[in-house]
Amino acid sequence: MPHKMLKLSTLAILIAGASQASAAVYTVVPVANADSAGVKQLANQDYFAEAQANANSTPITVSSTGIKPSAENANCFTGTDCVADDYTVTGVARRGTEGTPIADVTPYNENSQEVVSQYELRRYCDNNLGYGTCDVWAENQYFGDEYTDGNEQDGQGLGGLQKKQAAWVNGYHSNAQGLVNGAPVNTFATDVANYDGTQKANLGDIIANTTDTLVKGTVGTDFVYGITSSSLFKNASGMPRAFEKRGFVNTNGQSVQLAPVSTSNVLVSNMGQTLANDAVVMKGDKLLVVGSSSYAASFFAKDSNGKDREDDNKLPSSDDILNNESHPLKFKTMKQCATNASDNLYSNWECQFSTFANEAAYWLVDTDGTVTSHAITVGNGDNRDGLAVIDKDHKSLSFQASAQAVALDTNGDPIAVGYSTNYVEAGKEDSSYSLQAAYFTASINNLTSWTRTLIPGLSLKPGDDRDFTYTIANGVNSESVIVGDAKGNGKKPQRAFIYKVGQGNAEFLDQLAPSVFFKDSNSNAAAVNDNDQVVGWVDIEASSGKEARHRAFTYINSTAQGPLKTGGAWMLDDLTNDPSAGVGSLANSYRIHDATGVNNAGVIAATASYCDGGYANLSKLAHCNSTEQQVIVKLVPNANATAADIHPRAKDEDQPLKRSGGSLGILALTALGFIGFRRRK
Repeated sequence: MPHKMLKLSTLAILIAGASQASAAVYTVVPVANADSAGVKQLANQDYFAEAQANANSTPITVSSTGIKPSAENANCFTGTDCVADDYTVTGVARRGTEGTPIADVTPYNENSQEVVSQYELRRYCDNNLGYGTCDVWAENQYFGDEYTDGNEQDGQGLGGLQKKQAAWVNGYHSNAQGLVNGAPVNTFATDVANYDGTQKANLGDIIANTTDTLVKGTVGTDFVYGITSSSLFKNASGMPRAFEKRGFVNTNGQSVQLAPVSTSNVLVSNMGQTLANDAVVMKGDKLLVVGSSSYAASFFAKDSNGKDREDDNKLPSSDDILNNESHPLKFKTMKQCATNASDNLYSNWECQFSTFANEAAYWLVDTDGTVTSHAITVGNGDNRDGLAVIDKDHKSLSFQASAQAVALDTNGDPIAVGYSTNYVEAGKEDSSYSLQAAYFTASINNLTSWTRTLIPGLSLKPGDDRDFTYTIANGVNSESVIVGDAKGNGKKPQRAFIYKVGQGNAEFLDQLAPSVFFKDSNSNAAAVNDNDQVVGWVDIEASSGKEARHRAFTYINSTAQGPLKTGGAWMLDDLTNDPSAGVGSLANSYRIHDATGVNNAGVIAATASYCDGGYANLSKLAHCNSTEQQVIVKLVPNANATAADIHPRAKDEDQPLKRSGGSLGILALTALGFIGFRRRK
């Protein structure tokens, strides 16, 4: 689900040199802001002529995605081998709204893949988020940031799903730029020589500055990985993309694509999507990347009787996209993309909207760029984990699975976590395919054979009163401790969970740490390190029919980390607070929204608000009297910090508390922050 980003000013962030000494548990170190090279690269690109004024005046947002793993035995809480500069933070800069997130296998985990219009965005919001402003939210996601109210089709909005869909006719310019420590990352997709599909010759001429990229992580000495869209091309029929999105790995000065692992289907091998979600370095310096890979078209398939099953709702209306009927879109033509894919896939606009069934997959990447790959999900042909491509009872639902994170367990064997499709049996009307949190295990000596296990305690039940609509695992450590999210049915909250393989059922953080996770709060457990330290975000207020604000947290599941004791949970704003430094200090210049990664040294990657000169006071909702911007930061533990260095922030405008200790109750935890219920690894 979407975040509503705070906007960046185009002015530079001026941060005076400050001492790293602090009476807080964490020191905040800025990583990327309005001066970062990646933001400048995105800002300097031409935009659509009719929206250029908005492009120049509307700020760009940045957000973190992860942090580089630390060296073995490094621990910043004790000062052991803690070299903060080595802990690279990855992220993304965006100009305008995403529309549908590039990191999702299916938009917003809507297995139906029918979120292709403003109407469907509104329906999704009404049914799952329950905002009183779903009409505005849907328009913003469809037409882009700063769209013209009452004249949404004038093209003034920045970003948005409509611009992606209209690229065939109207063209497109990059709206998302992947970052490593604020610097832009280029991928294979910018060079026509790196495209190798069997229908490459039909693409036409490549168009510069038309890729959207997202860096998910960096590992080892020279591996950067993430997701990129294809560049746009120009041919006699229109402006096609070779594919919607592909995983990539940059290594040793080159960038390689992670192609679909199944190549027998022409549509899949040419246009199928892949995602690179997480990676770990194996012995021999090979990179094991996990994610998802398309294996079949999901808008057209045969049922058990050999009859056609077609879902034309996955094809949008050209009138919605262009506000005219000049380029009608026909499902019959779209079907040809799957049934007669030997013809030119890039001569029909309809093929650009092809949707796919996706399976969990891995790729092994050598430092020289050599790639080998295989499915993680068990099955062959059009059958995965015992399920057909399309639900026999609901043609709009198709098989989906993904590996979201990976670790090497104590035996050196890989454990990947994510989700897989589970068939929920309850009679013809209620039975359906559902996405359920799962983990996948294999021997290091045989990566072609994986076992899928659904995480207990997160089962999806049929009917409208079921507890969850989907569950997803986002992170895992070497001790096989897994964290993730379980989205409640309808308007029920998204709840962060934690589970250790082989030990009972998954447990929810709102039950383990109720002082931070209040009843019905939405939360996201993004990552967990080998010390069982969990990071993510949690609501700080009830939504009351509107988008709720949230803040970053950390939870210690087992081994105490410095003053952070076992079983404790804290808002990161409380752990960065340093009353002795004063209101104008660097410590009081940040409020931490979202933590996306934590390495074994305890360093956290996060997104924050920055107030030049410090917030008006130390409280949680203190206002900023100067420029407030969204920035990427890393939080570095201060060696030998004690419980006396924990300073819970006061309620808005109250005098800061003098006592130290654990975090305050949730009713006091209010702050500016993101909106929405979106998990993010």
